[in-house]
Amino acid sequence: MSWAVVRVRGQVNVKPKIKETMRLMRLNRVNHCVIIPENDTYQGMLNIVKDYVTWGEVDHETTQIVLESSGKKSGRENFTKDDLKDSSFKTIKALAKGLSEGKATVSDIPSLKPVFRLHPPRKGYEGIKHSFKEGGALGYRGNNINQLIRRMQYAKA
Repeated sequence: MSWAVVRVRGQVNVKPKIKETMRLMRLNRVNHCVIIPENDTYQGMLNIVKDYVTWGEVDHETTQIVLESSGKKSGRENFTKDDLKDSSFKTIKALAKGLSEGKATVSDIPSLKPVFRLHPPRKGYEGIKHSFKEGGALGYRGNNINQLIRRMQYAKA
């Protein structure tokens, strides 16, 4: 499995240890999203930054939507199927399935930027000072991360 991690809170008055952990995870701004493998190293990092991010298990449909709409390569160009020709994946759907199942990482595709810049969610966050269990937006949210990410996608005209 893989986790999608979204930064919810800003950078004002953040302790240096938390700021450094966010930098290592490449979560430099609010509404930035990364897809990371589920392992002990990242679990420890998420414990450090739990008051500033939300995360959960991402499914392959949501991963595919993020790759197609927010995936970028260097030069701010959109990520397309043509960029997969040097990898073992033939389609974006296959890459999304590999990412969500934990069989691949974003770094396996050298042309793909590891951070996805998302819109603020439609109807806003539930509250950026309380955990998800308390009705807020922070911390672990399980499969509900998919609903949040879909609310953060660009509106199709």
